[in-house]
Amino acid sequence: MKPIKLRDAHEQFKSFLKENKHSNSTVVAYGKDIDQLISFLEELKKNHVHEVTQNDIEAFLAKLSGKGYTPKSISRKINSTRTFYRFLKVNEYITDDPSLLVAHPTYQLAAPRILNPTEYRALRDAARNDLRMYAIIELLLQTGIRIGELANLRLSNIQKDSLYIAPFEKHEERNVPLNKRAKEALNNYLKIRPQSKDDHVFITKSGKPFLIRNIRTAVERYFRLAEIKDAKVNDLRHTFVAHHLKHGVSLVVLSKVLGHKRLSTTERYIQYVPERGKETNILTEL
Repeated sequence: MKPIKLRDAHEQFKSFLKENKHSNSTVVAYGKDIDQLISFLEELKKNHVHEVTQNDIEAFLAKLSGKGYTPKSISRKINSTRTFYRFLKVNEYITDDPSLLVAHPTYQLAAPRILNPTEYRALRDAARNDLRMYAIIELLLQTGIRIGELANLRLSNIQKDSLYIAPFEKHEERNVPLNKRAKEALNNYLKIRPQSKDDHVFITKSGKPFLIRNIRTAVERYFRLAEIKDAKVNDLRHTFVAHHLKHGVSLVVLSKVLGHKRLSTTERYIQYVPERGKETNILTEL
């Protein structure tokens, strides 16, 4: 075991995440979670990694609960903490992992927000004069890709009838079909896309990558303009899933398109789709 201060270990951990090509949003989120943990541990006069116990971590989580953090938020912080301690153990800074037996709080998964046809048509209409945002909304809605995957798209990933989705964080590579609506929206955007040395598909006016947080903010602005309440970017993915389950697309096909590692992840949507059509492998437009 090699002694190291918590703050020094934290810096090494962030460097490790960057070197392993985790997204900037993941590095920032993990960084904030671990910084919050370390600040609490420092209040307990614990400055070295080997001094921390399971009770210390549980006391930190109890404090968060007392401050009104949701079980889901606390569960995410446990995941961040475990990732941090796996890093410490692999690098021989600790022999025992104090986070290993920390229990996740129980919570019910909220029902996904599924846009009805009137809503997603209104969203489409609201963005119609902004070719970049129109293409982004259509791609999210017509392909079901994640916002991080969309932000990471390169020009070379655009194929004739599909998008190549490169490995992203823990998600494996895959090809996602492009339907007529998605292709038209994408092609119209590419005609007016600023010239840039950067090969990201979606870029700013200055030619820099359009960042995830800015894409999210922009899409949410169009939700407001379309007067769609309580909707978030990921709800376009939920809507894609529900639409295709309703039209009978097989779980196996849908799971592959979505990049789900487990079929059960796709299956959980069935409860929100009361009637399913005859089974098919053909995806349809929204």
